Amino acid sequence: MNLIQIETDLQNSDFQYRLRAIAALKDYAPDVAVPLLTRHIQDPEFLVRTFVARELGRQQTPESFANLLQIMRFDNTPNVRAEAANSLSLFGKVSASHLVQTFVQDDHWLVRRSILAALIEMECHEEVLEVCGLGIAGEDAAVQEASVGALGSLAGSRQAEVALAQLLDLANSRFDYIRVQVAYALKHFETLEAKEALARLRRDSNHRVVGAAMEDLLRP
Repeated sequence: MNLIQIETDLQNSDFQYRLRAIAALKDYAPDVAVPLLTRHIQDPEFLVRTFVARELGRQQTPESFANLLQIMRFDNTPNVRAEAANSLSLFGKVSASHLVQTFVQDDHWLVRRSILAALIEMECHEEVLEVCGLGIAGEDAAVQEASVGALGSLAGSRQAEVALAQLLDLANSRFDYIRVQVAYALKHFETLEAKEALARLRRDSNHRVVGAAMEDLLRP
């Protein structure tokens, strides 16, 4: 799509035109694309703002980084904030502290799970351990599950000992869904303590926990 058509479509009241125009900006250099994207970070349609956040992640400039921070912190739609978090992670480890800060301040499950996944992908082990602790201490079951599972990603890292200690403690959780995730996470660790904890979970009172703990043994 040529630039004139893009600029025309960005002014169209039908948001579908704006979506196509924003998607077309991927073929343009940052000095052209980023100013146009910036104009729509407060677009009234959340899908447009989602596309803006996605494209800003591809146009890696200081201005796009700053815009993504603004979107991640202040947009009123969780899907948009989550997309901004994903895009920020594309800038690499420079984004890690900002993602952790948002995890602390934003308690929406989608935003938090997006940040956790991004930190794991970037191998920011210290930050993963930090947000896992926050997620487990929170009240959202989906975030708790993701946080417990994420502790398994720390096996082999410098945070492995602390992560394993948390998992061993959580193996006694009164919540079945937590123990299920502990069973999966413990399989990443090769220590005797991890193997003993898994053996106990295979005798758990809940069949889902038993199934998770035994899953690898049942594979042909």
